[in-house]
Amino acid sequence: MASEDITKLAESLAKTKVGGGQLSFKGQSLKLNTAEDEVIKQIAEFDGLEALRLEGNTVGVEAAKVIAKALEKKSELKRCHWSDMFTGRLRSEIPPALISLGDALIAAGAQLVELDLSDNAFGPDGVRGFEALLKSPACYTLQELKLNNCGMGIGGGKILAAALKECHRKSSAQGKPLALKIFVAGRNRLENDGATALAEAFGIIGTLEEVHMPQNGINHPGITALAQAFAINPLLKVINLNDNTFTEKGAVAMAETLKALRQIEVINFGDCLVRSKGAVAIADAVKEGLHKLKELNLSFCEIKRDAALTVAEAIEDKTELEKLDLNGNCLGEEVCEQLHEILEGFNMASVLGSLSDDEGEEDDDDEEEDEDEEEEEEEEQQQLKERGTEEQESLTPKKIIDSQASTPVPSPPVDVATFLAFPSPEKLLRLGPKCSVLIAQQTDTSDVEKVVATLLRISSVFKDEAPVKTAVHETTDALMKKAFSSATFNSDAFISNLLAHMGLLKSEEKIKTVPSLYGILMTLNHMVQQDYFPKSLAPVLSAFVTKPNRALDSCSFARHMLLQTLHQL
Repeated sequence: MASEDITKLAESLAKTKVGGGQLSFKGQSLKLNTAEDEVIKQIAEFDGLEALRLEGNTVGVEAAKVIAKALEKKSELKRCHWSDMFTGRLRSEIPPALISLGDALIAAGAQLVELDLSDNAFGPDGVRGFEALLKSPACYTLQELKLNNCGMGIGGGKILAAALKECHRKSSAQGKPLALKIFVAGRNRLENDGATALAEAFGIIGTLEEVHMPQNGINHPGITALAQAFAINPLLKVINLNDNTFTEKGAVAMAETLKALRQIEVINFGDCLVRSKGAVAIADAVKEGLHKLKELNLSFCEIKRDAALTVAEAIEDKTELEKLDLNGNCLGEEVCEQLHEILEGFNMASVLGSLSDDEGEEDDDDEEEDEDEEEEEEEEQQQLKERGTEEQESLTPKKIIDSQASTPVPSPPVDVATFLAFPSPEKLLRLGPKCSVLIAQQTDTSDVEKVVATLLRISSVFKDEAPVKTAVHETTDALMKKAFSSATFNSDAFISNLLAHMGLLKSEEKIKTVPSLYGILMTLNHMVQQDYFPKSLAPVLSAFVTKPNRALDSCSFARHMLLQTLHQL
């Protein structure tokens, strides 16, 4: 090590906190690449180690192996606070590091109570890195599992769910079933399939007290699955599903579950689009029971006046309530005043949160129209997933089909206009190997707005699956190479327009922003590495993606990948 590195390490180690069976290197920004003697020495020499904090450092593969060697003798270790400990590491480095650490805990015969791997952007592959640990006796005693902001995706969610089910099965066979109490997995793009897989695991476990799964792109099918699982976890105290999409179907399902739960203290359904009908269903559940309720968050849910008043009336006898959040809904000044009056009548005015972001009163017809459109879109997406790459059966009358024929009826053809109007991964693949050429040919690249619109539609179908990922990349390359090579194409106008549609730059005109930034961020991560992409745009893109933005928070993995690539240019 260089002398300045040794000095820095010594200063950091001086801040190391010891006490109560805990050894903490938290927030010391240590760059552990190899066998750092002092760190390993402190771990090895710590008698009765029960908690090890490595948050806010960066651990390489070789350093993880040496730390693991020291942990093999720490049978009393119960709490692993290992969030944010791979900053700046390649994604491929994280699984082997986790495997080494996990194997050490298994070898030590540790019985973990808490495992926190939050804020490590390891993706689905990273879940494989601690899968064996989760299935092992070291986790039969696990009570708290925290995996916030890890970019697990659907695949990682399914691997995690299977590991939890296996842990429960094996621990039950030994007479001490897994009794997980706290589960945290926000900002992971679990979506419906990942949430449904985890719901199955939750239903088997049955001991949960807190579930935090905000910002996961879950729609009503996934919400309904979770609701059914929560119903058989009678000890639940906290449900945080903030910033997912319930709609009425999901809200009604969740409301039915709430009626069966008696220990609920915190309900956070903020920014979940429960809308008025969903809010009334939840209000009914609150009114019927939930006497221990301390916090109810239904902010930014497009709730209208009558429904909001129903919610307020439902909390009349909730003596434990500390906060009611109805901010950001569509109430209007008059209803806001009525809410205050109702709660003052209950001597509960102090529990009502700020209404400063109220959207003003809107027509009920608008809500029904929006809800119908969104549910139709959700149903179409769900049907596509269920069919996989298969399409609907041909509408040809059965009488003209040879009953002995086994050849599947060919899918109806797809053209560029159909794909751009209603984009889906299946439609892009069905355009065939010339899809990239066809879309580029049919897009007027002299029009910046059209180029941005087409790029956003292409990127919206992005998936990590190889065929779709390749098709998106090739189509993007053909389109953007054509655009950037044109002498009349305004690159600055393009990046401004794109950032506006992403919700990262304010526009003077009313622009509809994309519902999810995951696809475009992953597509940009590919684009910026290509020769056709003007390097002068990289600092601009980096500046806006770096800025705090709520829309980016739900896509932290994709954001991390793009920023890492931009910094390397």
